[in-house]
Amino acid sequence: MLKKFVLGGVAALVLAACGGNEGGSAEHNAASAPAEQSATGSLIERINNKGTITVGTEGTYAPFTYHDQSGKLTGYDVEVTRAVADKLGIKVDFKETQWDSMMAGLKAGRFDVVANQVGLTSPERKATFDKSEPYSWSGAVLVARNDSNIKDIKDIAGVKAAQSLTSNYGEKAKEAKAEIVPVDGLAQSLTVIEQKRADVTLNDELAVLDYLKKNPNAGVKIVWYAPSEEKVGSGLIVNKGNDEAVAKFSAAINELKADGTLKKLGEQFFGKDISVQ
Repeated sequence: MLKKFVLGGVAALVLAACGGNEGGSAEHNAASAPAEQSATGSLIERINNKGTITVGTEGTYAPFTYHDQSGKLTGYDVEVTRAVADKLGIKVDFKETQWDSMMAGLKAGRFDVVANQVGLTSPERKATFDKSEPYSWSGAVLVARNDSNIKDIKDIAGVKAAQSLTSNYGEKAKEAKAEIVPVDGLAQSLTVIEQKRADVTLNDELAVLDYLKKNPNAGVKIVWYAPSEEKVGSGLIVNKGNDEAVAKFSAAINELKADGTLKKLGEQFFGKDISVQ
């Protein structure tokens, strides 16, 4: 999923985490990174020596990274990171920060890793950071009322689609020749559909799954999923030059897929295994 600039409310969500700001403004001089790292050793040394790694995350981006009613930091990305750490026998020190400064903080050495639904989708990010094996996948879905006969994106030509005008999903609906009903975000789009002021909405799969899990009587359903090749994967993000660490993280994530841990966490937070493309 990636953080999105599209979902407003329930999620200024997905594909935004991966595709939003390109790391924000640089708040530290990059020269500070080697000094910070040298005090505790390199990332792979700390992993091999069963040490502690620092992980940047928002803590305000439910259901991926947020605080529960008791105040505990939790969420899908947080619990996946903890499970990876358990596999590797290391400890995790989460550092909460705003999205706009998160990637700059990683680049400057404030964090070893970022876990916040980031998918390296831009050339700038790919040139600066590396990503582990994805632990979640997300793509577009089409949502309609439970009694709708619409079954495919091909069916929405001339149909009213509730969409944010600034989102990539709104553009996708226009390309499918839908009649756009402007809304502020996902929650409003689904309300408009329930009220029969619109027929469908195109939006991010993980955002919709989160909404449906929290609103099981919403009266809407997913009728179409984007093909797997169009989905984007999110993983643990590190600075370039940490190939051995990325390999360790990826191996742990693959083990968590194999032993059912990621499936269990996906069902806990979304009602579905989201680790499968």
